[in-house]
Amino acid sequence: MLPAYDAAVLSEEIEQADYFEAIAAISPYYKSAANWIMGPVRSWLNDGGHDFSEFPLTPETMASLIKMVEEKAISFTTASGKLFPALLENPAADPAALAKASNWLQESDAGLLETLVDQVLKKFPDKVKEYQKGKKGLLSLFTGEVMKLSKGKADPVKTNEILLEKLKS
Repeated sequence: MLPAYDAAVLSEEIEQADYFEAIAAISPYYKSAANWIMGPVRSWLNDGGHDFSEFPLTPETMASLIKMVEEKAISFTTASGKLFPALLENPAADPAALAKASNWLQESDAGLLETLVDQVLKKFPDKVKEYQKGKKGLLSLFTGEVMKLSKGKADPVKTNEILLEKLKS
């Protein structure tokens, strides 16, 4: 069920409403579909002065992109900032194949993330002690360092979970 505001915005244009309904027919992620249409899709339309009928991505392509974000295969930031524009350039491309070929998929392998977290914590032993004494703002430093080591591919949620667990001990 969509909030009334989303339903009202999506139904302002018949093409937009039809597009949303086509995604909703094949994807369980209604709210995400609404957010994508009202966000990145609408921005592309407005920035380029396009009508919705000119939007080049099929509902199936958008549903695939949305699923990748929802299933944490790719971050929303990477999906909206890199994958979405690449798909607009090449609408026939498969989102998953393009993300993989471009090395944009998130790294969520717990073993690899744990190794990266260990490297970061060993690099900053003084900061670890400060964190354990109550300076909780340092968590973002550790997360940022893991992101650097992973070239931005580490799943930030899993990274934080591993960091919090290791910082407890």
